[in-house]
Amino acid sequence: MIFEHHDRIVFAGDSVTDMGSVRPVGEGLFDNLGKGFVRMIDNLLAASYPAIHLRVTNSGVGGNTSRMLLERWERDVLSLNPQWVNICIGINDVWRQFDSPAIPDEQVMPEEYAQNIRAMLESLKGKVKGVFLMTPYYMEPNPDDPMRARMDEYGAICKKLAEEYGCVFIDLQAMFDEYFKYHHSAYIAWDRVHPNPVGATLIAKEFLKHCEYEF
Repeated sequence: MIFEHHDRIVFAGDSVTDMGSVRPVGEGLFDNLGKGFVRMIDNLLAASYPAIHLRVTNSGVGGNTSRMLLERWERDVLSLNPQWVNICIGINDVWRQFDSPAIPDEQVMPEEYAQNIRAMLESLKGKVKGVFLMTPYYMEPNPDDPMRARMDEYGAICKKLAEEYGCVFIDLQAMFDEYFKYHHSAYIAWDRVHPNPVGATLIAKEFLKHCEYEF
């Protein structure tokens, strides 16, 4: 397992990360970490590696775009002095293009998205042990669906930047695509974005696969 005693892992993102966590930064017992994949990761690490005390911190805020996350980056990520950072952002960057097409100033286009993620990664260089970069996703198996196709553009940006900066790349879209060979997306999320406990477990499992976690 890649994490060491007293490592701090900060999970930065939007509502998929947040899931009811204490704001702006949640950690500790009960619902402080929220009820999503961050809570499940903390549960599994604590249960499987009781001798290793890890500080898991939820810095997700519902509704955030990458622009919003970057604006609070210093306060909610850098100032916490983490050893590891997980970034999962971009869903709202795309979603606002479809549910709020008349409000362009709330939308984040691919060029700005790439700049925002790059700024986050630049700020972490030489300061952490590692960075995980998760793709934004849309739980629509049809790649020709307009919102799914747009989301894939943002996932491709994540992949490119992960390779450039040596991040651990976690392709959540590909993971969900594989799962939907067996279950309809409604089994995970009615709005195709916010995962139920099964979906949160899938994300947690995918994350831990990249951490040398022994299932």
